[in-house]
Amino acid sequence: MQTNIGVEKSAAQAVPIGRMLLSKVPEITIFFWIIKVLCTTIGETAADYLNETLGFGLTNTSLVMAVLLAVILIVQFRKDRYVPWVYWLSVVLISVVGTLITDNLTDNLGVSLVTTTIVFGIVLLAVFAIWFKSEKTVSIHSIDTFKREAFYWLAILFTFALGTAAGDLVAEKFALGYLTALFIFAGVIALIAAAHYILKFIYTEEHRMFTPNAVLAFWLAYIMTRPLGASIGDYLSQARADGGLGLGTTVTSYIFLSAIAATVIYLSTTKKDVITKEY
Repeated sequence: MQTNIGVEKSAAQAVPIGRMLLSKVPEITIFFWIIKVLCTTIGETAADYLNETLGFGLTNTSLVMAVLLAVILIVQFRKDRYVPWVYWLSVVLISVVGTLITDNLTDNLGVSLVTTTIVFGIVLLAVFAIWFKSEKTVSIHSIDTFKREAFYWLAILFTFALGTAAGDLVAEKFALGYLTALFIFAGVIALIAAAHYILKFIYTEEHRMFTPNAVLAFWLAYIMTRPLGASIGDYLSQARADGGLGLGTTVTSYIFLSAIAATVIYLSTTKKDVITKEY
């Protein structure tokens, strides 16, 4: 188990001694969580930038981003190992598409945020249930087959759609404001992390029921980073009259895209987040 909010590694397949099995996803380090929040923020601001600032409209923006996502996912699936720029570009695009799915339902079809939050929560649970029933694991460290990777990206898509709905529900529908929503979701993530480490610390062989579930902790934190990132993006970009800092979607998007690019270049150079298994 990692020293951060990591995930349990699945049982290894029988392979020749000395052979390295390369995962299709990154190791769960502090860099993973930093870039994940950056990507979720971009998902919120980039969707607004294309839709409103550039005037593409919600429908056209959704179609264009869906096509781009399909293209980059084809590239991702064709890779035989984790490639930082391909993987994180996929996350950025799926973040935008997940945001647009929720926006289309609420803005174009008039579906309430309460309904979308509940429905996406149920759908996400169904994806995890089917994934686990099929593969006996939902650990990020087990993403080494086409089928598991397909479940992985499907789950991520709905974490973004759910996170968008939940974030807008708290900040806008409940009228708590972007900054308050930011602190709420950051607090929830902190509680998940604290519970993970506390349970890990007090775990003993005599109390197996208190064994910390690292996979559950990972996915709960992963889901919560979406509304956290959305709240950060909205707080920075929205007008001061609406409770934001007024930086605008253009400036906010470029700031976070630059931060993502710098982090990806660093990871590509250092290989700090590459998962390898040797037997």
